[in-house]
Amino acid sequence: MAGTPGLQGLPMERPRELFADPEFPADDSSLFSDGTSPLVRFRGAVMWMRPQEICQSPVLIPDDPEESHAKQGLLGDCWFLCACAILLKNKHLMDKVFPLGQPLWGEHGYEGSFHFRFWQFGKWVDVQVDDRLPCIGTQLCFSRCYSPSAFWVALLEKAYAKLNGSYEHLWAGQVAEALVDLTGGLAERWSLRKSGNEEERHGEVEKGRRRFNIKHLQAVKGLCAVSGSVHSTPGGASELGQYHAMSLTEWVDVRPKEEEEVCLLRVRNPWGRRSWRGSWRENGERWKQLDPACALDLLGRTQEGEFWMEETEFLEEFDEVTVGYPISSQGYVQSICTGRELPHSHQVGGCWIKGHSSGGCRNSSSFTSNPKFWLQMSEPGEVLVSLLQHRSWRNTAHSQGPGSSYRPLGNSTEHDFQYQAIGLHIWKVKKESSDLARTLNRPPTVSTHCHAYEREVVVQAQLSAGFYLVIPSTYFQGVEASFLLRVFSSAPLTLSAMRTPPPPALASQDGEWETHCSQGSWVLGASAGGSRNFASHRMNPHVPLTVSLRCSEPNVKISLCQHCPPKAFLPIGFHVYKVPEGLAEPQITQDQEPQASCVPHCYAQEVSLQCYLSPGAYVIVPSTYHPDCKADFTVTVARKVLRKVVKSQETLGHIVQEVSVCTFTFG
Repeated sequence: MAGTPGLQGLPMERPRELFADPEFPADDSSLFSDGTSPLVRFRGAVMWMRPQEICQSPVLIPDDPEESHAKQGLLGDCWFLCACAILLKNKHLMDKVFPLGQPLWGEHGYEGSFHFRFWQFGKWVDVQVDDRLPCIGTQLCFSRCYSPSAFWVALLEKAYAKLNGSYEHLWAGQVAEALVDLTGGLAERWSLRKSGNEEERHGEVEKGRRRFNIKHLQAVKGLCAVSGSVHSTPGGASELGQYHAMSLTEWVDVRPKEEEEVCLLRVRNPWGRRSWRGSWRENGERWKQLDPACALDLLGRTQEGEFWMEETEFLEEFDEVTVGYPISSQGYVQSICTGRELPHSHQVGGCWIKGHSSGGCRNSSSFTSNPKFWLQMSEPGEVLVSLLQHRSWRNTAHSQGPGSSYRPLGNSTEHDFQYQAIGLHIWKVKKESSDLARTLNRPPTVSTHCHAYEREVVVQAQLSAGFYLVIPSTYFQGVEASFLLRVFSSAPLTLSAMRTPPPPALASQDGEWETHCSQGSWVLGASAGGSRNFASHRMNPHVPLTVSLRCSEPNVKISLCQHCPPKAFLPIGFHVYKVPEGLAEPQITQDQEPQASCVPHCYAQEVSLQCYLSPGAYVIVPSTYHPDCKADFTVTVARKVLRKVVKSQETLGHIVQEVSVCTFTFG
């Protein structure tokens, strides 16, 4: 506007540059890992486009709820899409996973990036991605909403792919795992192929394991997420023979003419096709046996990709069923057995260590060496106990992410290699006079059905007030893994670790080994100094160590264990420096050389070193390779001391003792 004061000569505002994620770039490194999935045939055919380049008016979630559902593309992640359905049932969860207040397309502040949150091993983690999405031509090539202008599914899928290392790492997986990652709650999986003879041998309802029955979910109908998976030869559903998962969206009881009542299930196929060829298919003969108004109503409820089938047909066609526990509007897990909110929860981590706390199952005499926990119920209540293990990824020479990108939807040898077979046993005890050996000779109060190659196993029980001994275990002794023990209850409770026996003393004429642990954290801007390549190395935590024994063999063993999921491992290592004796808080100097080192830094849960140190004062400086990397850790030190091992013929049962864990942060 010529002649308007103050506007002439002002520079034009430059368009804001949109965010481009350097950690998950728009290229093949984000699509592929090791090229073992069918996705590799699209190498070179994928281009990346932002939503405003794909359609004229992009939105996150459409107004029509039916248009919000996920439709599967070229990626084999039906298991993830079945889990996503629970977000559409629960606004609290949707807001948790996709935090409110993020500017969308066309809004002020839009920068081309979005933040999502996923639950990972006990805490919610933030994942930021840009909104460049993989396309072939001008169409999204992976998952999308039924509405072509809605993008919440495609963006969530991208964030989950980044969390897992690549899109290819989403090819095949378990619905239960995705449900837990999206809700922070629980999910259970039932094999429908084991509900016959095996169940009969153990009883129809065994402690800690219930036979699946859709009617048992009546209390949480419409709130929980239910899906069926198949990994066997198909029957009436032609597409089910391809390791496929489908969502169960509704079930109703109907009464055909001159027949008993039957249960009909409405099933959604993520591919968007009605693949059912059974008697309740569209225009099937069975609909004529219903009241016309009832039949018209039920058929009118089906959307694209949905069909009805009888419960008996469902149990015959599908190999397993997965149920995700509902989360209430207050954020509490709800029991799928009773519908009751379980507002009281606790969690504690642990690990099975070979030669120390990896005692195997109850078939082994070393079972008593497994980690043990106190569970105290202040009053009777419903309790869910979950044992969640870290996935044991297998490294390959050509992948920086998890070594095996194939996460099968059903059982397979590949799946067994990635997980340990885990189980849970719980005994009611009198804490003040609990003899461990006598307790474990009794049948447990509640336990898992068996040790299973699962990421997580869950037991449900009604427990009376009192103390309980909880023992998580692997089936085989000597295997190593870390785990998270979680408890959800309708009544107040406490959960704490118990003292475990120290590692066996090594035979030596010079004395015995004494072990102690120190827990700490690398804190951004305070104690995350990185390796010796960086000037900030001295900021790292200092763990004091005093050596008193002079001998001709190694007298110190040090291990550093980081506490994070395998896919989030940081390269870790440590150095041992000598310091003046008598200082309360000894510090190292800038150019000081270490007396011993555990390097190079390794992407491993635990690194260790055995060495000889002359008598004196030392500090152990654990570090990540790069500075400003946040994580928790434990340093375990075993040192020889001048104390003879006392041998005795007297025997005494192991007394269960509560241990007080003091966690501190180095600053």
